[in-house]
Amino acid sequence: MIRHLIALAALAVFTLSAPFAYAQAPVETKPGFEPQVGQSGKDVIWVPTPLTLIDKMLEMAKLTPSDYLVDLGSGDGRTVIAAAKRGTRALGLEYNPDMVAVSEREAQKAGVTDKASFQRADIFVTDFTRATVVTMYLLPSLNMKLRPQLLDMKPGTRLVSHAFSMGDWEPDESAYSEDRRAMLWIVPAKVGGNWRVQIDQAGVQPSDASFKQTFQKIEGTMRVARDNHALFDARIRGEEVRFTVLENSNLRRDFVGRVEGDRMFGTVRTTGQGEAKFTATRK
Repeated sequence: MIRHLIALAALAVFTLSAPFAYAQAPVETKPGFEPQVGQSGKDVIWVPTPLTLIDKMLEMAKLTPSDYLVDLGSGDGRTVIAAAKRGTRALGLEYNPDMVAVSEREAQKAGVTDKASFQRADIFVTDFTRATVVTMYLLPSLNMKLRPQLLDMKPGTRLVSHAFSMGDWEPDESAYSEDRRAMLWIVPAKVGGNWRVQIDQAGVQPSDASFKQTFQKIEGTMRVARDNHALFDARIRGEEVRFTVLENSNLRRDFVGRVEGDRMFGTVRTTGQGEAKFTATRK
């Protein structure tokens, strides 16, 4: 993304209702400044993301005009501008005021100032949690510092990183362009804990399910009558959860649902009994 200047640091908070309108003290910039690959930044040097990889990253995120993209360490603004050209409202957070000025100039040239905005800001103190898509090109140590905040974002938020990972939080998808790697994570809903499950089907009693979650991976058991059954093919992608219970050799239940806070709902397909609705509440 052009996280470019993988640099960050020092300022501001925005809100989605008025993400580009906040009071900020004037910042002096250098007349005639032009960015140079390898120039020093607060945390790292600036290396721009190739435009072809930016396109790949936005495709991986399935970016739409209804999204709100925030680019962390936005450098010369190319990721934000690329998103704006797709009709998406986008904000670049960049610590270097000269790079912010360059970004604003480039957005004006591209004719996307109605969609693209830039803010001199420290990404570690700036609230970007209302974004539906977050892009970044930051060092692994910086990704790990941001990871707790990213995991607390709304389930289903898409995170796309150029080159660098999130430690043991494995990406949901990876892709390459120009020998550069892009990785996608979808913020998972929090399902760890105990749930009471009710299937809307005659003769089926409520069951207790227990989930253990590690990022988007889940495992657990469901107690039916007096027996505990392991969950199979259990996984979560954003707000969507799937798991299978084999109550015996002839009875299989496949659950597909959505998680909204302490509530889960969806459908369950049972061997020989067809499909029914289910609901679950966190205990």
